[in-house]
This record gives sequence, structure tokens and C-alpha cells, in this order.
Amino acid sequence: MRPHAFLMIAALLVAALPAVAQDKPAAEPIKPYKPVAIALPQPVSDPTFEALRQQLGQIAEHKDRAALAKLVVTIGFFWDRENGNAADKRKTGADNLAAALGLDDKDAPGWDVLATFAEEPSVSPSRTHKGAICSPADPVYNGKELDALIDATDTDPMDWGYPVSENVEVRSAGDPDAPVIDKLGLYFVRVMPDSITASPSFIHVAMPSGKTGYVAIDAIAPMGNDQICYVPAVRGGWKIGGYIGGGAPQ
Repeated sequence: MRPHAFLMIAALLVAALPAVAQDKPAAEPIKPYKPVAIALPQPVSDPTFEALRQQLGQIAEHKDRAALAKLVVTIGFFWDRENGNAADKRKTGADNLAAALGLDDKDAPGWDVLATFAEEPSVSPSRTHKGAICSPADPVYNGKELDALIDATDTDPMDWGYPVSENVEVRSAGDPDAPVIDKLGLYFVRVMPDSITASPSFIHVAMPSGKTGYVAIDAIAPMGNDQICYVPAVRGGWKIGGYIGGGAPQ
């Protein structure tokens, strides 16, 4: 459905997935599991939102803080983290967004992350901020079924990801020339603890059959992605109104 990475650039996607070792098989065989189906989020059909994303992409490319500030609300910016709203009310929305993304850290991939957000057309309504929409949208799934799957496999929610399109190819090794051994359906897939392989472009997954293989890292999205949130602008269209996640570890 989407030709680009779902939420984060490859480095952040790896960071969001389980802690990993280097290209080693799992210590124990993986037992088969009952797949939990997903429905992929759909793109937003709104010309004003599309225009905002195009602007955001250009701003990220040029690392233009001044232009970015014009797309962010001045007051009322929220920054949702585990411990509540981390936004500093003494600072502008743009400054809080910069802190969330790490734009002032030359070693952080903040501008690349912003560019990836700009590419993402899917949104879902915020559960806690009326009128806000947040991107990328999560897939639609049965929460009780996923909870049951996590309990049955004695895993953590972050041990699971989902394909960003249908028929993602599973290869026998972390190499684009390795034989294709299977294809993923639209369901949650278990990400193995040794996800980073000799090639950082692939991650190691276990399929419902219990067999394992490797898929391109940008073909699998983790649960609990960071989200950028948009709110209606006073004069129409949208502005960036908040962020979920991000920042230094708490």
C-alpha cells in the first residue's frame, strides 16, 4: 500500500523493536501461534493536509527551523509521554517539537524523522485531544485477540510488528538476493530478539507456523510508534499541534 517506510527511518525502527544481538538464531525453537488479523490504515483524502505534508517535507530537507515554526501552533502544543504532558509551557510549540525530535542534536536523526512523518498519509483521531489527528495511524485490530496472543506466547507488545503492505516477502537470510521462502499476510508478526542481522536492512521474524525468516526492515512497523499530531488551523487547513513519544529516555 505504501512505497515508503511506515513511520521511522530504519535506525529508529530498529530501536523501537526488541533489544538485539548480531545475526544469531533464536536460542529455542519458536512455537506456532494464532495470527491476529489487521486492517491497514487508509490515507487521508484532504488537499489541505496533503499541502501541509508537502511543505513539511521541503522544510525537513532544508532543515529550516524558521519555516517549521510557521507550521506549528504557538500555544497549546502538547507532548504526550509516559509521565504525562512534557511540553514546556514557557516555550513555543516549535521549540517543544524541536525538543521532541531532537532537532538541536547534530547526531540525532530528527530531521530525517520529520521527513518520514511528512511522507505518511494516514492519520487517526486522538483519543485524548479533541479535534487532533495523529500520524501514522495504527492498524485496526481486535485488542482482546492481541492481548491473548501476547499472553499465550509470553511476549511483550514490543515483540510484535505488522507488515505495512500485503504479501511482504520473507527471505531465508538477511540478504536481498536470498531465496523467498514465504510471504506475510495482514497479521501481527513476531520480531525475534536478534533482529539486527549482518545486513541492517533486514529483521528476523517468526511466522505463525513457527518458521523464521528475514524481511526488509521498512516493510515491518513496530507497535507504539511515535506520532506527530495535527490540529485545525484558525484560517483553515492544519497545523502541527502535538507529539506523542520522542525525546531522551525518561
